Amino acid sequence: MEFSLSSLKRLNHLLIHRIKRFLIFRFVEFAAIVRRHFAAKPWLYKLLLHPALVPCLRPVGLWKAWYCEQQALRNCPAYRQFRHQSEGQVVLRDGWLPDFSSVPPVDKENYVRRFSLAERCQSGQLPVRGAVLDTSSGSTGKPSVWVRGEEERVAVAQVMQVALRAQVPGKQILFINAFALGPWATGMCVSYSVSREVLLISVGPDVAKILDVLSNPDLSPDKFTYVIAGYPPFLKMLVDSARGIVDWSDYQVVAFYGGESMSEGMRDYLLKSFSKVYGDYGASDLEINIAAENDMTVWLRRTLQANSQFRHAVNAYLAELPGRAAMREAVPHIFQYNPLDYLIESNSEGELLVTLCRAANASPKIRYNIHDYGFTMSYEELSAILKKCGLSMPNFAAGSAFALVGLPFLFHYGRSDLAAEYYGCKIPPAAIEKILFEDAEMAASINSFRLFSYEDSADHSKRLSLALEIGSGVPHPGAEKVAEWRHFIFEHLAQDSQDFREADTIASSRGIRPSLECFGFRSGPFADSDIRMKAKYVEQRSLEGV
Repeated sequence: MEFSLSSLKRLNHLLIHRIKRFLIFRFVEFAAIVRRHFAAKPWLYKLLLHPALVPCLRPVGLWKAWYCEQQALRNCPAYRQFRHQSEGQVVLRDGWLPDFSSVPPVDKENYVRRFSLAERCQSGQLPVRGAVLDTSSGSTGKPSVWVRGEEERVAVAQVMQVALRAQVPGKQILFINAFALGPWATGMCVSYSVSREVLLISVGPDVAKILDVLSNPDLSPDKFTYVIAGYPPFLKMLVDSARGIVDWSDYQVVAFYGGESMSEGMRDYLLKSFSKVYGDYGASDLEINIAAENDMTVWLRRTLQANSQFRHAVNAYLAELPGRAAMREAVPHIFQYNPLDYLIESNSEGELLVTLCRAANASPKIRYNIHDYGFTMSYEELSAILKKCGLSMPNFAAGSAFALVGLPFLFHYGRSDLAAEYYGCKIPPAAIEKILFEDAEMAASINSFRLFSYEDSADHSKRLSLALEIGSGVPHPGAEKVAEWRHFIFEHLAQDSQDFREADTIASSRGIRPSLECFGFRSGPFADSDIRMKAKYVEQRSLEGV
């Protein structure tokens, strides 16, 4: 009798679970139809992001993620085989909310490199029409090939068009796409996404062509608001190259950057020429425009840097999360994202896991680990922290400011595999960039930098060297100035980072200090630089022969 009762309970539980799944999935399918109609009309789509509706987005996003996970299990051969070889499944918590914590994450090593491109697509076949193949930059190794189906490209484009118009209201937009064009993911995706909303010119990272556009009388600034999109190093190169040629005050220019981080020092540097500078979080592995900066997130990041009480409060929140040691001293980028489209979690190492909540995607991404450090925080949680610190957000509804009230925040600390290791500490490129832009002379003289962490072949000691690339046409600073810069940079790094301060103490007790070298434009370790690609900031190798 006891066995029979327990069997009935299990059967009842399974039946209730299946009924809930059936109801949830039918709702998701209906919601997808409604969503497509809303996305076709920007004013309707904005209703989805109204503060009154925002509390509904997270549970619906969780349901969509569950639906996509089940569709991938059913239709994607690679994902089905991957899950067959591992344990874990989605369970319902609090009655109706899916919990993905036991579902194994995928990444390049355990999934992308194990299965072919076709196997990772729905039905095990590449789309025969309407799809695009593009590649990543290969910043962490060999470039990978990704496939984007027609429906997902349209969906991403619609969202980006709405966001662009919201952030750049007013006059007609002349959008100058300075991302690399050709097979690389970002440039072509950006051009496709914005073309229906703006007047577009895709020039790639070419300073001369952009200056030609700006000087064209048919494209005069009284007719247009200009948007220039590119990697941060190129935006700086553009500003430096245009010095004495372009009077930026004659133009209203909004800069959008992506692909890598930007310090607030560099943002300030660019804001001397541009009216606004916004960043975007995305990845070739996933898609562009997963999360974006706006006036509110920029204010939050600047406040985080300037207000120690707020910083300590956020760090206290961070202390409760896994992987906190990797993030405790870095200054994160802060973005907002739509939980209706993306489920973003953190694993035990503090790395982000992203699920694309769009079942029509040609190649499903379920809990994909791109190996970026970060965490998410709800709007309510962050507002409560600000209130405890005696802070309140400015009225971003006034003037030309732009913010999304109610949407959750993504705190992004950069790639977990893109940092120089030195006596137990990790030095992210953003930490160096921040310091370089704290000195006006350095900021104007330096085009790029690269950190080298290596083992000395003579005594096998760990060494750290910073290479600086001097800008085009800028004279070499000389030995005395190089020594001055070396002292400035590493003293400030020790002030900013307790981990580096401890590592430097250990190293200096053995007579080891970080070194600094300056190289001419496109020489030494920078000879292979390609402005079309994301900059390479860290190398774990010897400097011999450089």
